[in-house]
Amino acid sequence: MNGTMEAQILDVEEQLRIAMLHSDVSALDELLGPELLFTNHLGQLLSKKDDLEAHRSGVLKVNELTPSEQHVHCHDQAAVVSVRMRLSGTYGGNPANGDFRFTRVWTARPGKAGWHIVAAHATLVS
Repeated sequence: MNGTMEAQILDVEEQLRIAMLHSDVSALDELLGPELLFTNHLGQLLSKKDDLEAHRSGVLKVNELTPSEQHVHCHDQAAVVSVRMRLSGTYGGNPANGDFRFTRVWTARPGKAGWHIVAAHATLVS
């Protein structure tokens, strides 16, 4: 595994965690690819626009997001991350607390430096 690439992915993962905690729509806009496909913990398929709007509107509010069991697999111009997160917050006014597993696919941003997420999945860990 390319140590430099792995370090970059770990860095953008942390940027994403902080942006989610603060509902920083500007930072999220940079980190999420325009073609994002995100399957949330309810099985709903969301686009980048949907995800940004959830943060912007307050539908999604994250109070705690603590990672553990993080795995990074790098492949040429892409990386797959699986991370378990202790999350507390609300989704649609309902509590969304517990351990979640997130899987994300990061790709090199075409024509720009850095990485963005093109696919993601979240599930509640029982």
